[in-house]
Amino acid sequence: MSITCHNYVGGELVSVKTSQFTPVYNPSRGLIIAQTPESDSHAVNLAVEAAQKALPAWSDTPVIERARIMFRFASLLEKNFDEISQLITREHGKTAEEARGDVRRGIEMVELAGGAPSILMGQTIENVSRGIDGQVQRHPVGVCVGITPFNFPAMVPLWMFPIAIVCGNTFILKPSPKVPLTPLRMAELLTEAGLPPGVFNVVHGGAETVDALLTHPGIAAISFVGSTKVAKYIYETGTTNGKRVQAAGGAKNFMLVMPDADLDAATSQIIGAAFGCSGQRCMAGSVALPVGRAAGPLIERLSEAAGRMNIGPTDTSTAVDMGPVIDSAARDRINSYIGIGLKEGAQLAIDGRAVNLTEPSNGFFVGPTIFDHVSADMQIAREEIFGPVLSVLRMEDLSEAIERANQSAYGNGAVIFTRDGGAARTFARNINCGMVGINVGVPAPMAVFPFTGWNQSFFGDLHIQGSEGFQFYTRNKVVLSRWNDPGKRVLGW
Repeated sequence: MSITCHNYVGGELVSVKTSQFTPVYNPSRGLIIAQTPESDSHAVNLAVEAAQKALPAWSDTPVIERARIMFRFASLLEKNFDEISQLITREHGKTAEEARGDVRRGIEMVELAGGAPSILMGQTIENVSRGIDGQVQRHPVGVCVGITPFNFPAMVPLWMFPIAIVCGNTFILKPSPKVPLTPLRMAELLTEAGLPPGVFNVVHGGAETVDALLTHPGIAAISFVGSTKVAKYIYETGTTNGKRVQAAGGAKNFMLVMPDADLDAATSQIIGAAFGCSGQRCMAGSVALPVGRAAGPLIERLSEAAGRMNIGPTDTSTAVDMGPVIDSAARDRINSYIGIGLKEGAQLAIDGRAVNLTEPSNGFFVGPTIFDHVSADMQIAREEIFGPVLSVLRMEDLSEAIERANQSAYGNGAVIFTRDGGAARTFARNINCGMVGINVGVPAPMAVFPFTGWNQSFFGDLHIQGSEGFQFYTRNKVVLSRWNDPGKRVLGW
C-alpha cells in the first residue's frame, strides 16, 4: 500500500499542497510504497519560520541540556535500531548488514554530538593586555539546512543535524525524495527525545525545493552530499546568496595492489569496497590498480569471489550479499556504462547485466561487474558510475599507479594493499586525495574525524564530521574586558 509523505514542521506532520510527487520504491520488488511531495516556496517558508521562531530559545538553552537531548536521541535510536534498519532495507534496498551499518555509523555521530560541552569550550587569555582579559566564545550560526542523497538514509542526515542542533542552531532537512521514510522516523524520535518544536524540521522535494532553500534570506548555512555537478551548483548558489556552504560531491576511488600484498585479504577488501551497497556510495572502490605480477592472480580471485556472491531481494532474506540499486533509472544508467566499456574495448570479466537472483523479482538489479584491461582514457575509468562496476587498470610500478590516480578530477579516497611500509608511506604522502586507506578497503573516517574530500569531491572550507563539523556550525566571537581593581579611582572612561 502506498502512502503520501508529509513535511515535518514545528514538531508535527504538515501536508503539502502539490500535484507533483516522486514515487518511493521498494527496490527489491519494483513496487511503489510511498510518494514524496514537491514542496514549493510557501512550504519552505513555513519551515524556515518555524526554525526561526525556535532559534532564540534553543540557542539560549545551556549546551549541557542540548547534549542531554542527544543522549536521549541516541538511546531511542538504539531502542528502535531494528525497526530503522528494516525501514532502510525496504525503501533503499540495502542488505540487512548494510542497513544496520548505516544506522550504527549515524549513531556514532549522535554520540559525538553528546560531547559538545567539552568540544565547544572557548579560549581565554587573562591579561592579554594590561588589565584586559581576552575570550573566544563559540556561537550558533542560525537556521541551517541539510540536503542529503538516497544512498545513506540515516547516516548522512546524521552527519549533519546532531552537531548543528547541539551547537544551538535550528535545522531543516531536505532528504532525497527517494528515501523519505527513514528521516521522518528520526524526526519523530527527536521529538520523543524532548527536542522543542521547530528545532528540527523536514521538507520534502526536488530541485524547486532546493532552490527555494538556497536563496531564502532566513537560512545561514547549507550542508550537502551528492553528485559533483550538484555540489558545485549548491556551493556557488549558496555562497552567492550569502550562506556558509559545505558541499560533498562524487568520487572515483582507486585501490592499488602491490606485488607483495596479501592477495586473499586484498580481494576480500576490494569486493566489499566495489560491490558493497551495490556500489552506491561516494567511497566505493571503483578502480583497481594492480602493480606488476599482482594483476593476473588478483583478477582471477576477484572474478571468482564476485561470481560466488548471492544477489537478490533484501526485504525477505538476510542471506544476500548484494541487493538492488535504487530504481530503474539507476539500473539503466549502470547498464549503459557497461555497454560503453565494451565499446571502448575493455574486457568484461564478469557481466552484471545478466544476473542470477536468489529468487524471482521485478526489482532493480545489476550484478557485480568487472572490467579488465581498462585504459585511462575510457569513460568507465574516468566517470563516477555509482554502481557495482569495477575497472581494472594494470600498472607497471608504484609511481605509475600514483600518477594515474592523481590524474583524476576527484579526490575522496585511495587505498593501497601492501606489506611494504616504505611503499605505504610513499603512497600516503603523494596520493592526491583526502582519505587514505592502507590495507583498508573503504577509508571512510569514523565520526571523530572529518570526511575530508579534496578537489572536485568537495566544495567549501570546513568538512562534514569531526572537529570541522563543529567549526562549520559555529562562529567565533572575541570578547575583550577590562575590570578595574576595587578601590582604585579611575580617570577618563
